[in-house]
Amino acid sequence: MTTSSPGATPLGPGAEMRPLQPGDAEEFLTHVDRGREFVGRFVRLPDVVTDLGSARQYLATYAQRLATDTGRLDGIWSDGLLVGGIMLRTMNVPEQFAELGCWLEPSAVGRGLVTRAARVLIEWAVEQHGIHRLEWRASPQNTASTSVARRLGMQREGLLREHYLHRGKRHDAEVWSLLAPEWRRQSSTRPA
Repeated sequence: MTTSSPGATPLGPGAEMRPLQPGDAEEFLTHVDRGREFVGRFVRLPDVVTDLGSARQYLATYAQRLATDTGRLDGIWSDGLLVGGIMLRTMNVPEQFAELGCWLEPSAVGRGLVTRAARVLIEWAVEQHGIHRLEWRASPQNTASTSVARRLGMQREGLLREHYLHRGKRHDAEVWSLLAPEWRRQSSTRPA
């Protein structure tokens, strides 16, 4: 029987999520290094977290966002190894809006970890913070990410053409959304 770490939320056998803190910087950097090329195809994280100082700063930024209810970053662990993350990149409680983001290193892909972690984060945002609208943005080429949005019951709203610059090239971004009443309807019919 696997036990969870203090403050962790189980995500299935041997898997859990919990907030990442500045004290996790070394483990976080090692994780980013393992998935640097794979994750960096669509996500900026590997270009931002390049050394221990930048890892610590990135985690400190999100610890501050968690403390001020303006965002959240949780790590996803599998069998004790940090393999990914799920985040509320932004969270505006007065406007009742948040944007989710995620990443996984290759060893953790295809196991439903992001979908389960996103459900935990959505529940927290909607029920504890009154968030009404959640967005998910992803490159159309990132089919793993858009598949998660579908599994979460999100609706595709459209395409932001050449929305962001990544590694010297302009990229489109699909916008997906989920509203609190939709989430609650899904939650009432989803098996526990």
